[in-house]
Amino acid sequence: MFQHALRMTRRDWRTGELRFLLIALIVAVAALSSVSFFVDRMRAGMTRDAHQLLGADLLVAADQPMPAQWLQQAQAQGLQQAQTVVFPSMAQAGEGDAARSVLSSIKAVTPGYPLRGQLKLQGADGRDRPAGGIPQPGTVWVDPQILSALDVRVGDLLKVGDAGLRIAGVISVEPDRGSAFVNFAPRVMLGEGDLAATHLVQVGSRVTYRLLLAGAPEPVKAFQQMVEKQIDERKLRAVRIESLENGRPEMRATLDRAEQFLSLVGLLSAMLAALAVAMAARRFMMRHLDACAMLRCFGMTQNQVTALYLIEFVLVGVAASVIGMALGYAAHFALLQWLGSFMPTALPPAGWQPAAQGVATGLLLLVGFALPPILQLRNVPHNRVIRREQGAPQTLAVLTYVLGTLVFSGLLLWQAGDLKLGLLTIAGFLGGFGLFALVAWLCLRALRSLRGLFDSQSWRFAIDGLQRRPAAAVMQVVALGLGLMALLLLTVIRGDLVGAWRQATPPDAPNRFIINIQPDQRQAVAQELSRGGVAGADLYPMIRGRLVQINGRQISAADYQEDRAKRLVDREFNLSTMAEIPPGNGIVAGRWYDDSKPEASVERGLAQTLGIKLGDRLQFDIAGQLVEAPVTSLRKLEWGSLRVNFFVIINPKAMRDTPQSWITAVHLTPPQEGLGNALARDFPNLTVVDIGSVLRQIQDVVGQVISAVEFLFLFTLCSGVLVLYAALAGSQDERVREAGLLRALGATRVELSRAQRIEVLLVGSVAGLLAASGAAGVGWALAHYVFNFDWTLSPLVWLAGMALGAGCSAIGGWAGLRHVLGRPPLQTLREA
Repeated sequence: MFQHALRMTRRDWRTGELRFLLIALIVAVAALSSVSFFVDRMRAGMTRDAHQLLGADLLVAADQPMPAQWLQQAQAQGLQQAQTVVFPSMAQAGEGDAARSVLSSIKAVTPGYPLRGQLKLQGADGRDRPAGGIPQPGTVWVDPQILSALDVRVGDLLKVGDAGLRIAGVISVEPDRGSAFVNFAPRVMLGEGDLAATHLVQVGSRVTYRLLLAGAPEPVKAFQQMVEKQIDERKLRAVRIESLENGRPEMRATLDRAEQFLSLVGLLSAMLAALAVAMAARRFMMRHLDACAMLRCFGMTQNQVTALYLIEFVLVGVAASVIGMALGYAAHFALLQWLGSFMPTALPPAGWQPAAQGVATGLLLLVGFALPPILQLRNVPHNRVIRREQGAPQTLAVLTYVLGTLVFSGLLLWQAGDLKLGLLTIAGFLGGFGLFALVAWLCLRALRSLRGLFDSQSWRFAIDGLQRRPAAAVMQVVALGLGLMALLLLTVIRGDLVGAWRQATPPDAPNRFIINIQPDQRQAVAQELSRGGVAGADLYPMIRGRLVQINGRQISAADYQEDRAKRLVDREFNLSTMAEIPPGNGIVAGRWYDDSKPEASVERGLAQTLGIKLGDRLQFDIAGQLVEAPVTSLRKLEWGSLRVNFFVIINPKAMRDTPQSWITAVHLTPPQEGLGNALARDFPNLTVVDIGSVLRQIQDVVGQVISAVEFLFLFTLCSGVLVLYAALAGSQDERVREAGLLRALGATRVELSRAQRIEVLLVGSVAGLLAASGAAGVGWALAHYVFNFDWTLSPLVWLAGMALGAGCSAIGGWAGLRHVLGRPPLQTLREA
């Protein structure tokens, strides 16, 4: 039986019956395998570098210095200790008008850092070498970006706050760099002994303190349990514990989200490819009805016929899965090219699990979408040999679609890794597919009325062809439209959204934030800004406080389900106080306070996230002072203006005795850019944040991610073209008979060829219009409900959609229909 199955497989391969099925499976497996290999290597790198990612066995992070009791307890348990202090500030070089400054991530470290992993510096020969300790007193180590940004070299003087420190080395590897936003800024590392001389850590400074611990597993575990117990008992806020078990939670959370999103993108490709597999399998079944009847006449039983075709398809499935897995392995290097920069070290090789998952995915798609039509061959009767008019058996037709849907749903749940996300995605896929199918069917119905639009026989042949095969035409439009919509959304629409986002920000919007202005510096900073030609630079008090109670009830991150709410509750807010409502703010509920008693105004989005309503009493812990105020108004902010905005504003009388620093946002024209360096030089404690450069850096990161997703959507477009080809190829025999009959009745080959081109171009154009409309709808929803700005879509999107659809349809149509007119009409009529 196996040898006979091999002979049939070779024969079907030579006749081209299996090639398309093989290609469709390869595309589906390659799309998913590329993501699996990428994620596997990223996870393996994180596991391998678990110690280095922490720089310790256990890390405790907080926004206040570590309690002395914890340090004593760690010493008593024999644990190694090191501490770091990290915060953003300006690093400066040069003197007078030649002074230059750049926003940096300052990191002060104690002796012994890092406890795990190895800090490395660039040697004079360009090779990395172990640092062998921490910076000597009076020196700093810096990232290479500092040298280029400030035009300095090793040995030059760098001013950090009030301290002048000599650059003694260039950092090449920093084990516990992490992925926090502040770490996008280039690093300046100094010894803790030099920190006090900088005078940078003051009231209102945003500082992260970290305690690094290393030792035997038992004492480390005991210390972790002690800290966790004190956090619970004393209700400590913004204290985070990181260990080898949870690694760097923000990196793992980011990778989990990326894995889910990329996997779902791959699954869209797999879904369309699965449709192509189902169509190819049905065409295979229809073309083997006679052969199966002959086998039955030669004495084969139903079970033997079933086994014969099962062996053939398992061979094809294994071959396609292995090839697709190999192609996915090659394709994952493209993802690493765009996204690998998020991993600072070289990644280990991929494991065997993604390869096994890729092969399993291919076989599952084969079982769900290809085998049900093939199994119907067991029901072909013997007498089909003499009664050719009998159609294909339909017993398992419904099972084909049910089983395919179940298999694909299982795959989606597997890749999503979350039941709720998986079910929502399944509903989205099926809902979107159904909506596209409905619109495509309505478009095809509308084309019927255009049959007499042109006095051309080819035009009428094309319209009639679409009306005779509505199901196949709808499938072609939907598959190609989904692939095109994905690409349009990430290319043309993305460009329009980014352009509208930039236009939503006024040309004179602030491009510099100046923070950490101390009360005694307020007047001097305002005067220097005025002398520099900056008009209307309003300075606002900024007060750091933590929300501890709502209506007398203690709150914590555990009280909320949404991640954003957890983060807000678990950190300090930037509060403010002022008599008048600031520009760009509008009251949407309640009234502005009158300063006669404690009252608060809350930003509307924050209120929705934390469930805060008018009349609720909020209590904040501000450097040990408890301030309580009822909510008397909700405000809407114009975030796109880039002005200074605050989530919570409390009346001045209630905040009179709280520790405050000041903040302002200004717009500096190119001739005024030196003013930022002058401020950083004259007031070393100030931090001048260049919003323009930060936004460009964020856009670069987002661009990398979008490029990777666009690469995956190429698989989606390929899958859409495959479905188009499968639908056309599936009707090839019927088209051959129709063409033979029409040619016998007088139609010319040129007319029929032109009719075929018109038909596929109509399909492609409708798919392009559908894709452009869908992309426009999603883009409008993103602009209005996510980004909150007005957006007008360019009509070029529809032209681009139609052009892309027509082009892809022409490619698929040429591949699927190029043999239709090659057979002589007489031969076709004889075989009918």
